[in-house]
Amino acid sequence: MDERPEPAGASLDRRAELSEFLRTRRARLKPEDVGLPDFGRHRRVPGLRREELAQLAGVSVAYYTRLEQGNGRNVSAEVLDSIARALRLTDAEHAHLTHLAKPKHKKKQTARPQQVRAALRQLLDTMDSVPAYIIGRRSEILAWNRMAAALFGDWAELPPAERSWARLVFLRPDYRDLFVDWEQKAIDIVCHLRMDAGCYPDDPRLSVLVGELSVKSEDFRRLWATHDVKEKSHGVKRLRHPLVGELSLSFEGFRLVDDADQSLVTYHAEPGSPSAEALRLLASWGADAARAGAGYQAPSV
Repeated sequence: MDERPEPAGASLDRRAELSEFLRTRRARLKPEDVGLPDFGRHRRVPGLRREELAQLAGVSVAYYTRLEQGNGRNVSAEVLDSIARALRLTDAEHAHLTHLAKPKHKKKQTARPQQVRAALRQLLDTMDSVPAYIIGRRSEILAWNRMAAALFGDWAELPPAERSWARLVFLRPDYRDLFVDWEQKAIDIVCHLRMDAGCYPDDPRLSVLVGELSVKSEDFRRLWATHDVKEKSHGVKRLRHPLVGELSLSFEGFRLVDDADQSLVTYHAEPGSPSAEALRLLASWGADAARAGAGYQAPSV
């Protein structure tokens, strides 16, 4: 459990987040995408004009302009639904738009330490052949089992503040080497943080994390500026492990019913595949594999 005090005074600008999200969603659409004539006119900015989007959504240009300027205080759910349809938002993007325009005040919740139930920790320990961990807000890794340590590195050797997928992926070269498709992993992390920002715009620790990554990582700045959001609960990751070579693993994410900010993530290989044999070898090597991990080396102090 991480019981660090919250930084004081820092927060993300919800109005700016709303403004930029709407602007970037509008910019990715072309008139022909939504059945509007283009007439070959020169466009000073990419994508739909505000008046075209307002027409599609059935609202006045002035109303939509106020919303895109970050003023969503009195917007109704029905109007947001219309704008979401006009922008062709995904379910995750629609939810993000709603969080930004009509926030539920969760400021007090951000100060509550993220706790993993004892029964969940016991469950992780019983999964002795499956790499698994619990991820929480801000991409923080809250608990993990022995196989996760063997696959990804011994996170117990890291200070609690560094047990974050965002910091690992963007600030550590060994994790860039670990993921065969590092760019996609980085995109997934940024999309996860964007969803967090919509749900918890007043979270000072999230603001500090975003600020730190923006300063230290050009890749993070580039991806953060896209304002993309998505939820990815399953898929395939290809890893390049220093001991067993390349693995292709399917992952599944299970959001906890009693705490939607936490998810159990598991990795498994197709039975009988070379990747399954690689996982079996990692399991048999135990602590030696965990020490090697993903090329992990404990930081010098």
